[in-house]
Amino acid sequence: MRPVSAILLGLVLVLAGCGGTAKKPESQPAQSARTGALERAKIHTELGVGYYETGRLGIALEELNEAIAADKTYAPAWNARALVHMDLREDDQAERDFKQALKLDPAGSDAKNNYGLFLCQRNRGKEGIRYLLDAVKNPLYGTPDAAYKNAALCSLNIGDKKGAEEFFLRALQLNPNQPQALYNMAELEYGRDRYGAAKQYMDRYMKVVPAVGPEALLLGARIERRLGDRTAMLSYGNQLRLRFPSAPETKAFLDGRF
Repeated sequence: MRPVSAILLGLVLVLAGCGGTAKKPESQPAQSARTGALERAKIHTELGVGYYETGRLGIALEELNEAIAADKTYAPAWNARALVHMDLREDDQAERDFKQALKLDPAGSDAKNNYGLFLCQRNRGKEGIRYLLDAVKNPLYGTPDAAYKNAALCSLNIGDKKGAEEFFLRALQLNPNQPQALYNMAELEYGRDRYGAAKQYMDRYMKVVPAVGPEALLLGARIERRLGDRTAMLSYGNQLRLRFPSAPETKAFLDGRF
């Protein structure tokens, strides 16, 4: 699954003031050249991100290579190229690009979130969670709920349900409609036999997700079965039969194995 922030890459130039000894002002041609290089880098990065989001990884990589060739100091280009290498399973190159993005922009929360997710998906969960939590320290980060959600999923992968719950709840405090947090909280509460709480999360999930998959429908049916609401249970089952007739979850429902 691609990182949520791949769609929301921070393609914003941060202009940092320079302290210390005053430097000789650049000539107008030099300033124009730097501005032009930056603009080319931004344009190629935006194009690369667009191709990445539509799965055209080869063209995305070409555009991002152009962006970096235009301006090697433009951190979002390195971050975006790392995502492409990540999807191509070129892990060494992906990690180098993530690290370069963070070297150029140490406060870059998008790169920290994406690098953290990369580490989690490569069975380096504890290390990944550190980067994900570091991402939310930046008060200007636009989607901290995504980083908390990713930290929660990473915690689940390493068997830390308590940590996962904490991070899912933090995500929901920031974004009450965070779909993955809602679904996973329903699943966690169901696993604790807290069916009323599980139903509340599932009802909220059903309201915010327009196209619910078979796994969620079966979980909904399981919750309603435990609560003794046969009508609601059959409603979930009917959706399974009509929308996913060949799914294993539908067979499990029809066979009563849920």
